[in-house]
Amino acid sequence: QLQASGGGLVQAGGFLRLSCAASGRTFSRHNMGWFRQAPGKEREFVAAIWWSGDSTNYEDSVKGRFTISRDNAKNTVYLQMNSLKPEDTAVYYCAADRFDLRGYLPRAPSEYGYWGQGTLVTVSS
Repeated sequence: QLQASGGGLVQAGGFLRLSCAASGRTFSRHNMGWFRQAPGKEREFVAAIWWSGDSTNYEDSVKGRFTISRDNAKNTVYLQMNSLKPEDTAVYYCAADRFDLRGYLPRAPSEYGYWGQGTLVTVSS
């Protein structure tokens, strides 16, 4: 139902734009999030966006470098990643909030009930 794309190999300082397209159903009333998981590490929160797009939340290490956005008409969420660092290397997952119209932006993976398959981002030094 969620298909992430846009990952790849990029040099440090470069940029990538990830996309997450929903199919089979709409998530226009769900908060959406991006998570990442590096080898040997737990999945961690990266960014989230309110169902209406009016509010966003970021993990501290990506603030000012990453931007999450959404186009509900296209049922798609984006993650613009600039000034990439080797420590950003991970598999990136998009996810939809378990509940619609939730009153806050969740950061815990357990709060998200729908997950994409992940796209690999590799940043070389």
